Amino acid sequence: MATSASVTKAVIPVAGLGTRFLPATKITPKVMLPVVDKPAIQYVVEEAVSAGLQDVLLITGDGEQSIIDHFERAHDLERRLEARGNDQALAAVRAPSELADVSYVRQDSPRGLGHAVLCAAEHVGNEPFAVLLGDDLIGPDDHLLARMIAARQRYGGSIVALMEVPSDQVSAYGCAAFKPTDEADVVAVTDLVEKPQTSEAPSNWIVIGRYVCDPAVFDVLRKTPAGRGGEIQLTDALRTLAVADRIPPADGAGQDGLGAGSGVDGGGVHGVLFRGRRYDTGNKQDFLRTTVEFACARPDLAADFVPWLREFLAGLD
Repeated sequence: MATSASVTKAVIPVAGLGTRFLPATKITPKVMLPVVDKPAIQYVVEEAVSAGLQDVLLITGDGEQSIIDHFERAHDLERRLEARGNDQALAAVRAPSELADVSYVRQDSPRGLGHAVLCAAEHVGNEPFAVLLGDDLIGPDDHLLARMIAARQRYGGSIVALMEVPSDQVSAYGCAAFKPTDEADVVAVTDLVEKPQTSEAPSNWIVIGRYVCDPAVFDVLRKTPAGRGGEIQLTDALRTLAVADRIPPADGAGQDGLGAGSGVDGGGVHGVLFRGRRYDTGNKQDFLRTTVEFACARPDLAADFVPWLREFLAGLD
């Protein structure tokens, strides 16, 4: 089911509490913690822009004014840097405000990822859109989001990013059951389970923080009850779309919210099998690994940092 509807908008929920990083996140949002010299959220917005999405909506919560400020002009600071002739710092300060058309919607209460996405309904309208989680970074050379948008163009419906993990990790994520298509890296999703027990997981392929959603997901989210953790889960809504696509039409369908012709016509769900680099900055160990790896990849830092790192590691007991 190819579709001509282009994806132009990105939705980035950033209202998480960041409890794993307390006390650093007591007043600083988790996505504003720096990876080298840029906050994590800037990498995510840059990824959206590199995939051609210039309309970026941030779903914010309480105490997150610093996120909004980061993507707006800092006129006083810019004037001081310009007066000092510090062109390099001036360019770095201006860069976030020049990335994209960034706007904001506030999530009144933390009721889950599904609820955060639903907060974007008015802004998105009846268009497909991307969802990027603010604490998941993707290797900039892996072009995952662009591949997902291409899959949406061919198959329609919604697209999730799937990554294979060891079986003892699946219970921390949503995971997918699927069947192959004629493309090696694209599958048709037949079921999604949010944080299953290891013995009940349909596969070792988890849903990571990149989605391309059909606007039909909004109507499903409005009908989706609170699930695991008392929150409205995006995985549950996508599961409804995946399952509905496999139920044949039936006389009288349309009242229960399931099945083709039943009021849920979102074009099904496909998955892109991702084998690239993902950095989960939502936990301390991966945050530290991400910072070190990004520093080692920076030409302006690596020449000094990598030899120091080798020496430091050699001296560890």
